[in-house]
Parts: sequence; C-alpha cells; structure tokens
Amino acid sequence: MRQEQTICAAVECQGLGLHSGAPVSLRLLSAPAGSGIIFRRTDLDGFEIEAVSRNVARVSYATSLMKKGVLISTTEHLLSAFIGLGIDNAIVELDNLELPILDGSARPFVEMIHKAGIRRQRRPRTYLRIRRELELREASKFIAIYPANTYSVSYAINFPHPLIGQETFQVDLSDGNYLRQIAAARTFGFLHEADAMRQQGLIRGASTENAIVLTRDDLMNPPLRFEDEFVRHKVLDLIGDLALLGKQILGNVVADRAAAKRQSGFAGFGQEREIDPEAPVGGLGPGDRSEDEIDRCARSDQFKRGGDVRQHAALRRDIEPGSDLLDHR
Repeated sequence: MRQEQTICAAVECQGLGLHSGAPVSLRLLSAPAGSGIIFRRTDLDGFEIEAVSRNVARVSYATSLMKKGVLISTTEHLLSAFIGLGIDNAIVELDNLELPILDGSARPFVEMIHKAGIRRQRRPRTYLRIRRELELREASKFIAIYPANTYSVSYAINFPHPLIGQETFQVDLSDGNYLRQIAAARTFGFLHEADAMRQQGLIRGASTENAIVLTRDDLMNPPLRFEDEFVRHKVLDLIGDLALLGKQILGNVVADRAAAKRQSGFAGFGQEREIDPEAPVGGLGPGDRSEDEIDRCARSDQFKRGGDVRQHAALRRDIEPGSDLLDHR
C-alpha cells in the first residue's frame, strides 16, 4: 500500500505570467495528508482555491481555476510536476492571478520540489482506478482513457509545419520516466500568430526565454531539448490537466490532436468515479518509490535548467452523471 506525499520544506520562485506578463512570486508549502493541492492568493487575503474539477474556469487561454470570482491561471505545468513526482498534498501561494511561466516547461517546478524534499505521510494514497473505457471523438480529434494497472499517456499531434508535422509519444509514468522524458519539454508558439494573440491580451509575457518560437519554416531559438519536444509538451500539459481529477490515475490515456477543452474536461468525471484505496500488485503510480527511498526527505540537484494557446470550453457527454470533458489543441 502506497502512502500520500507532500514536500518537506517551503521553497519559492519569481517570474512572469505567460499571458498577463505580470510579475509573480510563488511559494510551495507542505500540506496535511488528505488536503490535496490548494492554491492560495496572498494578494487577496489568502483566498484559497482547491485544484479540483469543480473549480475549472471556462477561460480561453490556459488551464485555470476560479472560485467566487477569484481566478488562478496557467496551472498546468506545476500540476503536471506534482503528478510526475507523486506529490499528493501541497499549498501553492502566489501574489498574482497567473503562475510564472519560468522556462516554459515543468523542469523548474521539478527542481523546486527536489530542493524542498519529498516526505511520505501516514495516510494511504487512494487512486482513481479506471474501471471501463471512456472515449470522446469529434471529427479527427480523439481522447480516451482505458483500464490499466499503471498510469500511461499516448499522444499524437499533426501541425502543418516542417519541424513538427505528425509526432507521437507514449510514456508510462512510473520509474522516473516523467523526469527523464517529459518534464523538460517546453511550450511552443508560432511567430506569425503572436501579434493577433497580443491584441487579444494574451502572451504578454512570452519570449524566446520561456517558449519555443517557430517561424513559418524554422526555429527562432534552437536547439530543441528533444527531437519530438512538441508532442512531449502536449503530454506534459495533459498530465497537468488531468491532475484536476484530484487523484493519481491508474489508467491508459490516449489522445490524438485533442484540444484544451477536451483534455481539462476529463477532470469533470473525477467526482463520480470509483476509487481504489491500494496500488495494484506490482504496480506503481507516478512518483512512487521503494520504501527506503520514501522514508527520507531526499534533496536532489541532478536536474539543470537548460505558446501554444489552448481553448477552454465544456463538452458534455452522457458517460456518467456529472461527466464533463474538455479539449486541448
């Protein structure tokens, strides 16, 4: 039986919001077992928003949360890092409405968590075990989740650009694969779309320091960190969106050119699912480690630092009561 995990010590960073361009300070704190991930706006008297599907905001540019009119935006990279490292409980303090984009990947957040250390808690972890397949198709776009004993993600994209085209990637999120294969993949965007997006009030904080920028036939800021970095970043975002289910998943997620609204909305069915209180025999969830590893707050500096704008909209499907599936570009 696996146990929940939090961080050992507080750790913080500063940066700019990708879309707002506003400076923001972010601080990660440990949280009691059973708390889940809680965002706290220190600029609004400590107002808290839980990272769960009922608080997903229907906004047009990033994975965002809203409660009683208070917004927290661009959460997907940090939530992805939490899942990848097996962090169940944490408080995220920030003094503005948008998380910092940092280098455009989840790697800086992974480094922060390793610096803070990871602590095992007494409470057994409960998993969201997928009991039957769930599929959503819309024209050539597809997203589904199937029963499995571990958490894995398969993704396919197809962009009409000579450096992207058709890319596919599959990863099993156990045995440190998230850290090696996903965390460092950066967000990306197209230079010819930038002016129109800025006129809409978006990507005001974007630069070649925090995104892969593509011209019509090349890169403005080579090199890529992976040959297929574009699809790997889509996997990163999808993991962050599905973190809003509120539990570690045991299932195989498959996506083909899915869009932001479809991805994030998979979190909507999390409130009504069967939860299995134990990991499968011989199976590990993301971030699970052996007993001797978990018993200590290991601090690691093994990782070194080196826009896609997605749509949000609710798509209903009669899978189970309360199902709400969103999409990713």
